[in-house]
Amino acid sequence: MRILIGADTFPPDVNGAANFAARLAAGLVARGHEVRVVAPAPTRRHGRFVEEHDGQKFTVYRLLSWRWFPHDWLRFALPWRVQHNTSIILDEFTPDVVHFQSHIVVGRGLARQAAKRGIRIVATNHFMPENMIEHTLLPRFLREPAISLAWKDAAKTFRLAESVTSPTRKAAAFLEDAIDLPGVHAISCGINAANYTPNFTPRPENRILFVGRVTGEKSIDVLLKAVATLDPALDVKLDIVGGGDLLGSLQQVATGLGIRSRVTFTGFVEQDELHAAYARATVFAMPSIAELQSIATLEAMASALPIVAANAMALPHLVHDGENGYLFEPGNVKDLARALTKVLTATPEELSRLKHTSLAYTAPHDIESTLSTFESLYRGDKVTDPVTEVSLDNPASQGPGDSGR
Repeated sequence: MRILIGADTFPPDVNGAANFAARLAAGLVARGHEVRVVAPAPTRRHGRFVEEHDGQKFTVYRLLSWRWFPHDWLRFALPWRVQHNTSIILDEFTPDVVHFQSHIVVGRGLARQAAKRGIRIVATNHFMPENMIEHTLLPRFLREPAISLAWKDAAKTFRLAESVTSPTRKAAAFLEDAIDLPGVHAISCGINAANYTPNFTPRPENRILFVGRVTGEKSIDVLLKAVATLDPALDVKLDIVGGGDLLGSLQQVATGLGIRSRVTFTGFVEQDELHAAYARATVFAMPSIAELQSIATLEAMASALPIVAANAMALPHLVHDGENGYLFEPGNVKDLARALTKVLTATPEELSRLKHTSLAYTAPHDIESTLSTFESLYRGDKVTDPVTEVSLDNPASQGPGDSGR
């Protein structure tokens, strides 16, 4: 098939939506499809380029973009030019299907022009206005009305699609309710679990790991405060892996809490360093309140880490309390500290059980299943959503080599 993917964020941007779009495009190319991507240019240099992502080369149309200055890196294609630009691309490429990853700018123009041409449209939502509102200049009293208007606007674009998807059942139900659109498919973004090495060796120290954007919705301040309350005898270290606009202020928070010497802020790291961070960690912590899936949490699970996560949005789909980790009340410092302490003081046998169960729960999120489901949607076939909620009779009995991958 000839497949055109539209994205408002794409590598070198570092976030779940960008990574998924690149992984999807590369996976489809590996299966023999002709794939092209439309995305904002990451610099002033725009045009048509052959780029390599996830080991595959394909054409990327980079649209003229401007920097969104309330955000530390985000660039956006110019809204008043996007329909003109995408109409030219559609007429040149003549795709069988258009798959947009965001309705905001690129997806909006691409969907409208594809609809005019009778091209099948598939849409995926990675967006929550609540995640972006922090990066606007709107006063707080206007934020709730703005979020409501944003969802009403989103509905106009999503209704142009033949199929709409979101990464988890919770995220799909959230979108159905937000835009009054039934039948949203829950399709995991998927990971290539073979890229991650489960590590069951005992750790020489207690090390907590967070991976993700260093922004407000991730609630990293809650994690820092929880670490500051842990028993000093545990001698806990904390790694914050990722960059973002709150990096400087969170370093100040750590200093104020008296734990700065025990917290490492790495900024953005390459894949080798990321894998090493997973291998060093004792437990992975995700305090975010606005995750539609959380690829970083899936990566940690594929690395056989116990997870402590906020009981919010889609995280309970990945973290089963008492099985592969523990959930805590969002924003509750004391409850987060309790959950972290349970992992950090677990017996070797209990820790092994948590780690093996984490690894087993990654099996339904294999990228190959995701690719096959999207291929069916691209053909216009009816699909049954892949089952990602697994129940393991005896997960502790499964070793790293028999987790279903």
